[in-house]
This record gives sequence, structure tokens and C-alpha cells, in this order.
Amino acid sequence: MTQEESKKFQFWQWRTILGTMIGYAVFYFVRKNFSFAIPGLTAEYGISKTTFGLLMTIVGLIYGLSKFFNGMLADRLNGRWHMTTGLAVCSVVNLVFGAGAIISALIVGETYGPSFINTLVIIFGILLVLNNIFQGCGFPPCNRLITHWVPPHELATKMSIWNASHSIGAFIIAVLCGYIMGNMGTDMTGNEEMRARIVENTAKITESMDPAAAQAYVDNALQHVGAWQWSFWIPAIIGLFGVLFIITVLRDTPKSVGLPELAGTKTELDGKEETSAEFKEFLRKKVFMNPIIWILAISDFFVYIVRFAILDWGPTFLQESRGLSSEMAGWTVAIFEVMGVCGMLTAGVISDKLFKGRSQRTCVFCMLGVLIFISLFVMLPETTNPTLLLAFLAISGFFIYGPQALIGVIASNQATKKAASTANGVVGFVSYISVAVSGVGFGFISDNFGWQWVFVTMIIIAVLGLFALLTLWNVKSDGYDHDDEKVVEAEVKSIEEIEAVSAE
Repeated sequence: MTQEESKKFQFWQWRTILGTMIGYAVFYFVRKNFSFAIPGLTAEYGISKTTFGLLMTIVGLIYGLSKFFNGMLADRLNGRWHMTTGLAVCSVVNLVFGAGAIISALIVGETYGPSFINTLVIIFGILLVLNNIFQGCGFPPCNRLITHWVPPHELATKMSIWNASHSIGAFIIAVLCGYIMGNMGTDMTGNEEMRARIVENTAKITESMDPAAAQAYVDNALQHVGAWQWSFWIPAIIGLFGVLFIITVLRDTPKSVGLPELAGTKTELDGKEETSAEFKEFLRKKVFMNPIIWILAISDFFVYIVRFAILDWGPTFLQESRGLSSEMAGWTVAIFEVMGVCGMLTAGVISDKLFKGRSQRTCVFCMLGVLIFISLFVMLPETTNPTLLLAFLAISGFFIYGPQALIGVIASNQATKKAASTANGVVGFVSYISVAVSGVGFGFISDNFGWQWVFVTMIIIAVLGLFALLTLWNVKSDGYDHDDEKVVEAEVKSIEEIEAVSAE
């Protein structure tokens, strides 16, 4: 590259990294907000956690399939427009989510009762499926964009920086929805019919609380009736602004802005155009018949069970089992995400600097940390000070997000740039089968055996994830088949030129 090209490349590399980070964070605004609406929907309509868990399982599987198919599409589509389409649809769907009770009332002609509630659940199910189909347009195009702008030997560090996007999104939405659920809605304290309804719907939740805490729980629900609607509407509006941001900031590959591609990013390394049959054979070898990709997928399955158990059920658990307010529960989950960002960044640097790109070794130590601190969290008594409770959960977040970020990096490097999104689609699909456990499984366990057994199950899952990652300990850092030295050396040289220009 010329000096001018080097400066321009560095500018666009970081513009792409930061632009996709913000764009993907906004995807979380219109995806993880549902978890914070659950306590309000339970109090107002008596929908059980098993029902919510079933919905989470169905849509999680849909999302996994969507990531798989969108992963294959992403290797062939323009990342900017692929991502824009997904976020636009998800934002509109969330506007409809907030009107779910209104739509249900129009269909059945009443505002409460079995028919109304069943119809509302069906509406939510349909909207969740549609939302998660298009949520699959979030990560795959981002992965395509990043792997076309960042070389393999820097991917763990820079992808770990990028992976902070979902934690940033989850942090902001946790705080925002915690505030919405604790401050918005209609105060119906004086409405005896509504009080009787909420007391009945929350009876199973409050029976284990002392009388004062149970009364406070019911009063809080009465003071914020309908707040759950705003936890959909406000994020949806932010999502529409996110669509405009992505269109304005992002472009596709270096070639689309007049820059040369990084060495090894083209599909014709030998100078010849690659045919569709050749590309399919490449996918078969590097992805579908690659045992490393499937072990990574299984490992990610276990990692996601633990992560989703905290993200999807955390707000409900902290309010029902530990007596925290909706705002405090939101802040606790938010701090979990902040520590997750710190964990991802640390894990990325350790992988590149200490383990020379063998990120699976970092993942092993991270899973050990998860196992230790989730176990300690479970042993804390119900009377534990919220600050200590938060600290143990936060440290668990620090460790769980290392593997969550790095497994995708390992898959990208093993499949190479040509098939990075497809490989992550496979890993993503298998990982989202985990919702069968973290969704309906944990919802059923919580309803019938209590939260303690949910966390015992999480500990067992963490042990299985640790052993799966250990099998990859000696796997090499990437899967490039070419005379590696030539392409990698060219990449290193290109990046060194950019860094030298930057230093000047």
C-alpha cells in the first residue's frame, strides 16, 4: 500500500469496527428487552415462566437457524445492506410488540381472561419468531465485514474489542428497561380489581417472601401497570435511528472504498476465478466436515446455556429470589455485561500475546473461572448483601464472555476469511439449541423445583463446556492451507505499513 492508502485503510478499518459495534449493540435493544417485560406480563396476566421459557426456546432455535442461513448468505452479500434490513424489520416488530395487548383485545373483544391471555401469548410467539428470523441478520454481516478488514494474527484482539458491542447493548438496555419498568406505566394502586388480579397472578412468587417484601412486590406492580409496553416502544424507536446510522457509516469491503483487499481475502488466490462448485467444496472441507468447527459448536452450546440463563432469567431471579427492585436487578445485569466487556478484552489480548493466537487455551481458563464463581454465587444465602451478590455475578460475567467472544474468532480463523461467516453460522446454530435448556428447561425447573436447582444445572453445564474446550488445547491457531507463510507474511507486512504510518 502507498502511504495515503495505508492512512485511508486504517481509518476505514476502525470506522468499520466501531460502526458495526454500535449497529450490533442496537440489535440487542430490540432483542433483550423482552426479558425485562416478563415480570410485568406475569403480574398483569399471570403468564407462567414455563410458558415464557417455551417461547424463548422456540425463538432461540429460530434465531440459531437464522444465524446459520444468514451466515452462508453473508459470505456472498453486501454486509451493510444485509445488516440494515435486519435491524429495520426488528424495530418495526418491536413497535407491534408494545401493542400486543391492544391487538389481542381487538381480536377477542375483552381485555382480560383466558381467551385474551392465550391470544396474547400467540401474538407474542408470532412476533418473537419474526423478530428472531431477522435478528440473524446482525452478527453474520458484522463477522464478514470484520474478517475482511482485520488479518488473522490480530483477529482475537480486535474481535474481542468488537464483541463488546453486545455487552454494551445489553448493558444499556438493562439500565433503560430497568428504569422503564420501575418508573413508567399507570399507577393503579386504588383499583381493587387490578390489585386482586395481581395478587392472584403473583401468589406463587410471593408465597416464599416475608409479608412486607410480598406487599412491596405487589405494590410495585400496581404502580407501573403497562410499563412493559414502553420496554418495547422506546427501544424500537432507538432501533430505527440505528438503521439510519448503519446506512450512513458502513461500507462493505476495502475494494468498495477504493482500497486493495488484505492478502488472502480474495477467493482467487491463484489468480483464477473460483467456481460455485469449488466454493461449495471449500465449505465442505473447512466447515461442514471439519471436526474442529463442530467441537467449537458444542463448546459454544454449553457457554450459551450459562450466559442466557443469566441474561434471560437474571432480572426475574433477582427480583423473585433475592428481593431486588426492578431497577436494582437491571443494574446488576448491566454490571454483569460491563465485566463481560473487560473479560472479552483481556481474553483477546491474552490469546494473541501469550498463546500466539491459540484462543482455545484462553477459553479453558475462562471456563474454570465461570465454574468457580457461579458455584460461589449459588452458595450465597438469600439474605446476602446486594453488593456482594452483584460482585460474584459480575466476576462470572468477566469469565463467561471470554469464550463467548473467542469461540467465534477460532471458528473464523479455522475456516479462513472465505468461509468465516458460514463457520460462525454453524457454531451459532448449535449454540442456540441451548435455549431448549436455558429457556423452557430452566423455566420448568424454576417453576417446579426452585431457582437453586437452576444454578446447580448451570454448574454441571460449565463442567461439560470446560472438558469440550480442553480437547482443542493443541490445535493450531488457523486453518489456512496455502503456503501459509506467503499470505500471512503479506498480511503482516500490510499491517506493519499501516502501523508505521500511524506512528508517524
